[in-house]
This record gives sequence, C-alpha cells and structure tokens, in this order.
Amino acid sequence: MRHKQTLALLAASLLTCSSMSAQAQKGPEWLADAAFYQIYPSSYMDTDGDGIGDLPGITSKLDYIKSLGINALWLNPIFESGWFDGGYDIIDFYKVDPRFGTNTDLVNLVKEAHKRGIKVCLDLVAGHSSNKSEWFKQSAAGDRNDRYADYYIWSDSISQKDKHDIELRNQEADPQSSKRGAWVEAPNASRGKYYLKNYYICQPALNYGYANPNPNHPWEQSVDAPGPQAVRRELRNIMSFWFDKGVDGFRVDMAASLVKNDPDKKVTVKLWQEMRAWKDKYYPQCVLISEWSNPEVSIPAGFNIDFMIHIGTNVYCTLFFPRDTPWGKNKNYTECYFDPSGKGSNKTFFDNYSKAYNATCDKGYIALPSANHDFQRPNIGRRNTPDQLKVAMTFFLTMPGVPFIYYGDEIGMKYQPGLTPKEGSRERSGTRTPMQWTSGPTAGFSTCTPDKLYFPVDTEKGKITVAEEEKDKNSLLNYTRKLLQLRHSTPALNNNGKWQLVSQEGNVYPMVYTRSLNGVTYVVALNPSGRKAMTSIAHQGKATPQIVTGKANYKTGSKSDQLTLNAFSAAVYRINQ
Repeated sequence: MRHKQTLALLAASLLTCSSMSAQAQKGPEWLADAAFYQIYPSSYMDTDGDGIGDLPGITSKLDYIKSLGINALWLNPIFESGWFDGGYDIIDFYKVDPRFGTNTDLVNLVKEAHKRGIKVCLDLVAGHSSNKSEWFKQSAAGDRNDRYADYYIWSDSISQKDKHDIELRNQEADPQSSKRGAWVEAPNASRGKYYLKNYYICQPALNYGYANPNPNHPWEQSVDAPGPQAVRRELRNIMSFWFDKGVDGFRVDMAASLVKNDPDKKVTVKLWQEMRAWKDKYYPQCVLISEWSNPEVSIPAGFNIDFMIHIGTNVYCTLFFPRDTPWGKNKNYTECYFDPSGKGSNKTFFDNYSKAYNATCDKGYIALPSANHDFQRPNIGRRNTPDQLKVAMTFFLTMPGVPFIYYGDEIGMKYQPGLTPKEGSRERSGTRTPMQWTSGPTAGFSTCTPDKLYFPVDTEKGKITVAEEEKDKNSLLNYTRKLLQLRHSTPALNNNGKWQLVSQEGNVYPMVYTRSLNGVTYVVALNPSGRKAMTSIAHQGKATPQIVTGKANYKTGSKSDQLTLNAFSAAVYRINQ
C-alpha cells in the first residue's frame, strides 16, 4: 500500500513539475489569468483641459478598469516624441512626453495599478528612433569615436534605383513615404550622405547589424560588430530602466524588423532569444509581447505573447474586416465571417490559427485583440448594434491565449470614418477617438471646448457612453464584465484551457468550439449572421447554459448534439458528462 502511495505521489509530482515547467516557458504565472486593456494615452482621459489624454487621467480611471475584470494594461508610446507618427517617433526613451506628464506620474500610475492587482506594460519601439533624438544628432555629427556613431546605418553611396526612389519620393505630395527600409538623404550629416529609415523618413533605423553582410557594402555591419552590440545594450538599458520603476513588460513594435537582410528571421530570432534569457534572469515576472503576427516564429524566439492581427496572414481580416471598410478593401475573400450577410468563411482562420495554436500552446500565448490603434473597431459599417457586438465580444473573451480589449470596445465605440488625420494617423484617426465616459460635447473626456478635442466623439446622443451603459444590465459593458468574470473563474475558459473547433470549417454558421481543461469542457457557439443558423456537432454531453446573448438552443443526442441560434446570438455552455 505504501509503495502504491509513493508511486502516486511521484506521478503527481512529475505532473506538477511538468505543468510548472510549461508555465515557466510560457512566462510568469500571472499570464495564465491575464486580461489586457489597451489604452491609446492621448485619447483616454484628459485632466488638464488641453484636449489630449494624460497619465493622471489613466490613473483616475483605474477603478473603472478593474471593474471590467481587467488585470493588465498596455499603453501605446508615452515617451518623448516628435509626434509625426502617433508617438512612434521617439526622441527620448527614458523620459515621459510632457503632454502625458512626468516620469513621476508614470511611477505613480504603476503603483496605483499594482494596488488594484493590475499590471502595466509599455510600448517599446525597438527598431528606430526619431531623427530629433540626441542619439541621431550625435551620430550624424560624424565623429566615428562617438558613443552613437554606429547606432544608425549610414552610407555615402547608394544604388541608382535607390536614388531614383528618393527622387520619386521628393515629388510625392507626402514626401514622408512609409516605404520600409528605404534610404534617406541626409544633406547636413557629416557621418554619411544617406541613412536607412525603418518606416517614415523621420524614423531612422537603429543598427542591429545585417544577418548576411555584403563585403562590398561597408555600411552592412555584422550583428557582432561594436555598433550593433552597443544598440543591443541600449535596448536592455531601456527595458531595465523601466522594469526597475515597476513596469511589468513591453509590447515590442515591429519586433521582426531589427536585423537587416534576414529573410528567414533566424538571426532576429536569436537576438530575441538572448533578450528573453536576460529578462528571465533579472526580471522573471516581466513579459515580452510582440507585434510580429507569426506566433510559430515569435514565441520560440522568446516572446510570451504574439498578436495575430491585420499584418501577415489574413486570419484576423477574414473574421472581422468587411470588404467595404478601410481594412477590408482589396482582400481576397468574399465577406468576413462576422458580417450580418452570413456569407463569410472561417476556413482561413481555422487553417492558420489552429496551426499556430497547436505549435505554440505549450510555449506561449496568442492574442486576438478586439481592435487596436492601427485598425478599425468592431463597431463599423453594418456591424453596429449591441447584439452584433456581443457576439464578437464573446469570441474575443472565450478564445484561448491572452485577451486584449481595446479601450472603448467594451461600450461599443464606433470607428469614425473620414476624420482629418493627425500625427500620422491616416485612416487610423477613426479608431483613436476619445474615450466616451458621459453624454455631452466632449463625452466627459475633457473640460476643453469640443474644437480642442484630440479627435471628435460620437456618442449617439449619449447612448454609447460608460455612464449610460452602467445603468443598463443588458448593455455591452455589463455583458463584457460577465464574460470576463466567467473567464477568470473558469480554468477551462481561461488562457491555458485547450481549444478545438468542433463545427465544420468553411462557410458554416454557427461557429462552435470547445474549451477544456482537467476533464471539464465548455462549448462556445457563435452566430454573427443576420439569420437563424443550425449545426450538428459530435456528442459532447448534457449542456448547461452559462452565458447567452440572443436566443440559442442546445439539444443533446446519443451520437451528436444539435445547436440552433437565432440571428446575432452566442452562447457558452458547460458540458456535464
């Protein structure tokens, strides 16, 4: 008997160790229950009346954020910027931009968030700086022995094709062309006649070296050269500076773009693996989140989380971008799946997502955000009613991985088309509008006059506001809270629960998948179309509804189960075996 007990204890020990080892690889334990809220700081809450949001404004709303069931924040860039590209042209990586406050304001925000059990992650622009940065100015000055001499990529000669591209760009209405990796003239720089940019002209690429340097191109330094190694040290210094002030992690902008001439990304992967090893040694409770949109590469590279969004494969697009909206134009699908027409397909999503999920579910997390600062919100075009948005939110908050809610999506804020661009926003203006707290001309975002607002608000006469939805138990806001409460209290529905599509993939409604863990199974059914839909799935067991929006019915059979959902309906069922 004692021998059997010993074997049982040993088996349990091995299982626990295996589980702990898997979680250690995926990241700190808090990630297993993390639910993020992304804030575009210029647009969340203004406390000084200038029409632009600030850090004290975010701090003042932490109780509201906690009430959602959110326990982690991601803030878009808050560092001193030239504001040509919405904060992504950084002048000083160690200083909060004055429009948002001070470094002390950030430390206070972190402390107050931590008191409420909320982690705080910042945006890290690792691949470039602003051309107004002191690093760039000193590098351009030409002293080859200066600390920043090789922080950037300089050349005195470029190809005729590159010269022609510069000439064409100079003739464009917008000479700040966003063509990636192009050369830029630097007439006042002693260091070289040209520098390499990462995105806009004002964003010179930081020099992480070339994976396969051409010996005939002296500007192509190896990744082991002193300049690229100094830039790596600077990147670690930036992270440690903020980690030491309590920051819990970074979302890395354009994470795949660092090493040049690296088509298979192997050298870039090695760079991030080194960063992950360093972080885990000195800051094991902090996390790295990538804008890569290729989890099969980014997660083995060392990132704890990667987004599957509008870049890369069409996974996200085929689900949420209607063809007649800005990010749905020129796409190679008939209609997106979450469209009232019911003409979409989830096959592209299933083929690509399931492949990435199965390859990475024991190594890290995939995030499918409700939206972000770079693309349109769920409330757009024909998808514009609370019942439709509840179906979409059910998807976002019942999928595995780490959920990210973009500020305002919890109340159904609208993507506003046709707004005048500001600070490089282009069509993204409509997704960066101020948070709508109350009715009124500035929606409670600011005490300024409406003409001073960062962008205009559209509350539909106060209907799409926190204040109005707080009062309605059936609002999208309160539905979102219920979903997050269920997710946090249900391991099978949380970040580590297993996922499997059990309905047929393709032009099929409703979409049905299971979430399971430790013998407990939930079934999630979604019908985002404007007509009733039915499907049969393999027998799961007797189903007990946990959350339902619209009208849904689950009929258990001996060999198969049948689900019927009215238009714009979703349901989460617990399966009793």
